[in-house]
Amino acid sequence: MREVLTGLVERRLVDVATARFTEEPVLVLNGPRTVGKSTLLGQLAERLGRAVIDCDDPATQSAVRADPGRFVESSEPVLIDEYQHVPELLDAIKAQLNRDLRPGRYVLAGSTRYAAMSAAAPALTGRVDIIPVLPLAQGEIDGVPETFIARLLDTGGTERPPTELVAATRDEYARRSTSGGMPVALRRPSGRSRSRWFANYVDLVVDKDVMDISRVRQREMLPRLLGQIAARSGQVLNITAAAGAIGLERSTAENYTKLLEAVFLIHRLPAWGTTLGARIVKHPKVHMVDSGVMAWLLNLTPQKIAQADPSTLTEYGHLLETFAVGEILKQVSWSDAPVTSGYFRTEAGDEVDLVLERDDGQVIAFEIKAGTRVDGDDLRGLRFLKDRLGSRLQESIVLYTGEYTYQMDGWIQIVPLCQLWT
Repeated sequence: MREVLTGLVERRLVDVATARFTEEPVLVLNGPRTVGKSTLLGQLAERLGRAVIDCDDPATQSAVRADPGRFVESSEPVLIDEYQHVPELLDAIKAQLNRDLRPGRYVLAGSTRYAAMSAAAPALTGRVDIIPVLPLAQGEIDGVPETFIARLLDTGGTERPPTELVAATRDEYARRSTSGGMPVALRRPSGRSRSRWFANYVDLVVDKDVMDISRVRQREMLPRLLGQIAARSGQVLNITAAAGAIGLERSTAENYTKLLEAVFLIHRLPAWGTTLGARIVKHPKVHMVDSGVMAWLLNLTPQKIAQADPSTLTEYGHLLETFAVGEILKQVSWSDAPVTSGYFRTEAGDEVDLVLERDDGQVIAFEIKAGTRVDGDDLRGLRFLKDRLGSRLQESIVLYTGEYTYQMDGWIQIVPLCQLWT
């Protein structure tokens, strides 16, 4: 892994978005601030020979707000950046699509979740393909094409991972997970410079993006709530506990959590398999969108992790799970196959960290371990799923920080985490 990112990163989503634009009338590129949406939109604009309308620019924003219909009325593709600043654009686009629904009309990029937009957003349902633009994947950072998840989704998991030793060390896992995938942060050296960026980033998102959605009364509580959620990343979401820890009313904390989710600081991973039994947990898990932001909020550094303090290692375990789940979901976002994602947990504590269900009902299950060895207790959740799903459980994979690829129970693949990107 490069210590400092240099040059333009080639993103897998450029080809994905180009292909989707030939099929859909509207593409929405949704993702965190500074994640690279504008760069991606610019690359699409260059391919299409079109200019980008930047609603983050105050003068452009004012002009578009004054007459949104004029900016979206065109026989050529229209590309708009930070469209959420002018929600009226969605009404104008809806009117245009009522007259002409051919593919390739609009590409919108925004830092607020599309579902959190105005009432016009649901009205465009069926005409919009929403593409998540997530932080950089590790393969994108390294300049290496990643195919691990594509093999599982496209080939039915018949291709086994290689069994040779891999190069990743525990120190490298710590560096990667604490660095995250935000491009601007990765262009700074680790340490104080990168920490300042994370601090400014959280302040900017709270002060600008959150306030654009809702004028919250207790702005100072948002970063504190975010810190509490970061400490619970990779765990079942308990808003009552998070709110109580900072003296916030539960109803207010729920509303603020929705705002933090709307601006891509956090995301909820839904419970999966809730019909498999009466004692299946139905509450979602919460994950930070970027593991680097999470590590900064928890003051986790590679040096601190190396000291192996028990409480630090517990936090690191949650960080590594969030990091790994994020890497898998990034690769899922590049696939054309419809995939449902979630996690599985029984009230007895049998858990699977990530479950992917394909549109044909086949299931791929992942358990993630920060340790270098895997024992039988780590497989309880996978065995439970095997008992309930039978042949529907296509693949069961344990990702860990050890060196070898091998099988347990004859059907569970034990795979080094770094094979996600090598």
